[in-house]
Amino acid sequence: MPPSTMDEPVPVTRSIDSLYPDADVPTQKQRWQNLITHFEEKYGKKPTFVARSPGRVNLIGEHIDYSLYEVLPMAIAADVLIAVAVSDEDDSKDTHAVIPMQNINPRKHRGSECTVPPKGLADIDATQHEWTNYFKAGFNGAVDLLRKENPAFFPSNMEILVDGSVPAGGGLSSSAAFVCASALAVLRANGREHVKKKELVELAIVSERAVGVNSGGMDQSASVFAVKGDALSVSFSPDLHAEAIPFPKLEPSITFMIAQSFVTSDKHVSAPRCYNLRVVECTLAAEMTARLLKLKLPDDSAPLDRSLRGLQHAYFSRLLAPMEESKTPYKEQLETMLDLVPSILAEYGDEGITREDIAELLSMSVSTLEEKYMTKFPVDAVRFQVSKRAQHVFSEALRVIAFKELLEDPASTSDPDLLPRLGALMNETQASCRDTYECSCPEIDQLCSIAREAGAYGSRLTGAGWGGCTVHLVPKDKVDAIRDAWIEKYYRVREPNISKEKLQEAVVVSEPGQGSVM
Repeated sequence: MPPSTMDEPVPVTRSIDSLYPDADVPTQKQRWQNLITHFEEKYGKKPTFVARSPGRVNLIGEHIDYSLYEVLPMAIAADVLIAVAVSDEDDSKDTHAVIPMQNINPRKHRGSECTVPPKGLADIDATQHEWTNYFKAGFNGAVDLLRKENPAFFPSNMEILVDGSVPAGGGLSSSAAFVCASALAVLRANGREHVKKKELVELAIVSERAVGVNSGGMDQSASVFAVKGDALSVSFSPDLHAEAIPFPKLEPSITFMIAQSFVTSDKHVSAPRCYNLRVVECTLAAEMTARLLKLKLPDDSAPLDRSLRGLQHAYFSRLLAPMEESKTPYKEQLETMLDLVPSILAEYGDEGITREDIAELLSMSVSTLEEKYMTKFPVDAVRFQVSKRAQHVFSEALRVIAFKELLEDPASTSDPDLLPRLGALMNETQASCRDTYECSCPEIDQLCSIAREAGAYGSRLTGAGWGGCTVHLVPKDKVDAIRDAWIEKYYRVREPNISKEKLQEAVVVSEPGQGSVM
């Protein structure tokens, strides 16, 4: 996807036929009609438009986007829909904007009303895990952007109804889909006829951080930039860039399965012990290595303004003249960092390093350390595993390169070992997530083991981890055998009376989906 395509507006369509797999279109048409019918019942009018953004599954490149390394996700059919009508009431600049927020499932997701002062934003309490926070996050990001363009901007009154099919806490980025759809809806409702994709992604990345998570950018990029039928290569340095990567045309075709562990791992709830802690550990790995090597780290677009990618740049910039740095192959640079950084940090031992020792190394007080790295997004840890986290990041970045090279190799369509080689990289990722980054869990490990025994080429967690979903590259003729193995050895063991409906929800044969639309 060349830069010009990234700057194209989010598509506007009057038909949903191109958004979903052919077999799903009839069901999805019923779902969309149900959303419109419920909107009319609640608000007495038809919605003006519907904003849609999908969830995603990450094929490879886990937990490295916030270190500014390339990732390879694809969008899925599950999505968030927001039906919107702009209120007919006269919007006075001296009053509050009023936005009733309703959900298609009010028993599970209670509705509420948001009031916004003339020059203010929607109030978000990140300590309260409310579904409406995600709409407010997208709303605030969109309003901030519109006010930069016009300081006198005042948001219109809106009426919204939300329907989401991306499972919360399932590792498929329901939160990013929600924030992207929300920001898109608010921009359109306030007069933006055309919303540029890159603008929406950059807005949504920052917006989701208001909910309390150090978002890296992969999830939002996949939700907006994705092209139906293709994987998506997303890079973050020196700038955000997305590129569609077609899958080789094989017979039988490349097939992915997604299996839920039903271990809920909502990163917005567990962030201080899990997701945010990993962001801080990676940032500290960069800062500590830079101090030990007497390097000056540049500020960058990472959540805490410093990254392992920035460390890589600083290291090679000092060793080589700027022009020579660019001539050093990127893969070679990564291999050097993989050998160098974990070994430098390994002296702090398998037990990790304390705040006191980190503060001493960085020549700052513990209180300054905490204020700089652990206040914006609090963490709950006594020791920090900086060496292991850096080892995962650099090795995973190399696996992304290898995976992408295999997909783009013209000879791949005639390579009988293509799928096993892709699968082997996915298996390596799972081992690293389990043992080095420590973001897997026994249930995820079990699902991956069962799938491999039943014939999968590659199996790994996808998303933040600590529960959620797994993704599997499988032979097309093994789909039923793998599904049956999971049902027998995992789902019915875990829940003997599991319903047919829940089993259907548990396993999905997935193909790359379409990104955001209106």
